[in-house]
Amino acid sequence: MPDMARDSSTPTAQVLIVDDEADHADVMADALRKPGHICTVRHSLDEARVELEGGHFDVIVTDLMMHGRPDGMTILAEAKTRQPGAKTIMVTAHGDIPTAKEAIRGGAYDFIEKPLDLEVFRNLVNRAAEAAVLRAQVDALSEQLGEEYSFEGIVGASPAIRQMVRTLQQIAPTDIPVLLIGETGTGKDLVARVIHQNSRRAKQRFKPVNCAAFTESLLESELFGHVKGAFTGAEKNTEGVFEYANGGTLFLDEIGDMPLGMQSKLLRVLESGEVVRVGSNDPRTVDVRFIAATHRDLEAMVKDETFRQDLFFRIKGVEIKLPPLRDRREDIPLLAQHQINLLNQRNGRNVLGVTDEVAQKLMAYDWPGNVRQLNRIIELMCVFAEDGGELEAAHLPAEVSGASDSNASSSGSLAGIDLAELEKRAIRETLKLTGGNREQTARMLGIGERTLYRLLKEYGLR
Repeated sequence: MPDMARDSSTPTAQVLIVDDEADHADVMADALRKPGHICTVRHSLDEARVELEGGHFDVIVTDLMMHGRPDGMTILAEAKTRQPGAKTIMVTAHGDIPTAKEAIRGGAYDFIEKPLDLEVFRNLVNRAAEAAVLRAQVDALSEQLGEEYSFEGIVGASPAIRQMVRTLQQIAPTDIPVLLIGETGTGKDLVARVIHQNSRRAKQRFKPVNCAAFTESLLESELFGHVKGAFTGAEKNTEGVFEYANGGTLFLDEIGDMPLGMQSKLLRVLESGEVVRVGSNDPRTVDVRFIAATHRDLEAMVKDETFRQDLFFRIKGVEIKLPPLRDRREDIPLLAQHQINLLNQRNGRNVLGVTDEVAQKLMAYDWPGNVRQLNRIIELMCVFAEDGGELEAAHLPAEVSGASDSNASSSGSLAGIDLAELEKRAIRETLKLTGGNREQTARMLGIGERTLYRLLKEYGLR
């Protein structure tokens, strides 16, 4: 198969190698030092204990049998206590496979048989290093939830979210109109509430209205109110949401779905600060902070004359674009942990977090429903998780666990398939899983991006 060695996309790892055969230990160390890993070599359980106690390691590679004893199992157990962030790889002889599988159940990252294929060995260590770094990042971010990575419920450390939060902090104390642009599920309602909560109107009412949920006539009554007898069923005078939110904030979601006739009436209210109830001629003065949101392209709608240009300019005091979740994948582990924490508080549970495998799969998925979909899936997974445990791959719904899994299960046995075809299939299905993200695809396959580009060309893949 083509070379799948590590390149600069794989993090440099601190690796502890424990093997009573000095020559074999040196061969493993040389194989890992070549791509840049930093290796510490020891030849006994006692020497390993000294390193576990005083050092810091991302990956631990240990022979299972040393001096005729299964000391590797002892090293695995002590590493879980003294180096909880490290990933342990067990090196075994063929006859030790049952014990190696027991090590996996005991928390080992993986095992590899002697004699070693050094390329396979390097790739295994690379993947373990990436998993260790990802876990360290998730743990560090989890500790800081509610501090620098959370602003009134807006969670994220990505550049796009940090910039958005800075903008919100600047505009919230003002009365300037705000237009929120973003796909369904990106959190437009949350951002609108954050603006209100950080404004001088925070003690007054916040009223959200979804324009897409009403017919034109009902929307007019909802916004401006009506007087008794204005239409069939109008049995009493009723205030609209502009009057209800007077002194506070009015949030009109999906304003792009508002009919043209209502757009002109809304513009008149925004310009005059006066509402007239349906069936009445008496204007009523209102003072509201106005926030609008849409998933539509309002500028294109203005060109198509399906949205009024004068209203567009009126509501676009400050335009804030909420990035889709696929464009800020680095926030996904943080968002998942935040949702787990909220669910724990709400339901009296103690789910600790997600496994490394789950974190990688969550980051690889494209999330068409954005944060709302992520929260729903985390809530579903928590239902089946055990207290004191983590969300595991078995808890993932099929939509996230990956099309490659279902394809593999439906294809039957892989015996007899050409190795190049297997590699081609792996690359193609991983590209599907990551939505075409080449960087993420290379990382999941344990190869460098340059190697991936060459294989894409070689196999005619896009």
